[in-house]
Amino acid sequence: MSHDDASQMILEEVVADARLAAWEFDGARAWLEVARRHPMEPLAAEVWVTDPAFGYVLLVKHRVRGWVPPGGKVEPDEGPRAAAARELLEEAGLRAELLPQPAAVTVRSYRADWAPTLGLSYAAIVERDVPLGGEQNQPAAWFPVDADWDSVFPADRERIRAHARRLAADRAVGSR
Repeated sequence: MSHDDASQMILEEVVADARLAAWEFDGARAWLEVARRHPMEPLAAEVWVTDPAFGYVLLVKHRVRGWVPPGGKVEPDEGPRAAAARELLEEAGLRAELLPQPAAVTVRSYRADWAPTLGLSYAAIVERDVPLGGEQNQPAAWFPVDADWDSVFPADRERIRAHARRLAADRAVGSR
């Protein structure tokens, strides 16, 4: 498969997951429709990890951004879902099945010298007793979902809380 073919397949995955995302922030879908006409780099992917009771969220301590969900840049010829799973393994030492529906799509600048970046947030449910690993000097930890954590993206706290409540409500409906 050529690089152009791979890039087109990845773009199709990005567009499909952006459309499926439970939440949209920052006008991300409209932004994507314009941005997809040009090369999109970087592209970001992360994982909103909650425990099965939806009372805790897993975060990693980034040296600049504070406590954030595990995630990072999507590498060339890598889809965003694969990147999210890779970042979860690298940053928290976890292998987890990502839920089929992406949690959110957003647009933000991750660095002052970067153009606005499309970010796809995926979701996973993991038991809290699973050992955490990750990168040196970037610890992973569980936080109560209603706690405040220090982050350069403070709006993410309520976004993640809302998604955890949505997952809990979906699970409650499904168990009836």
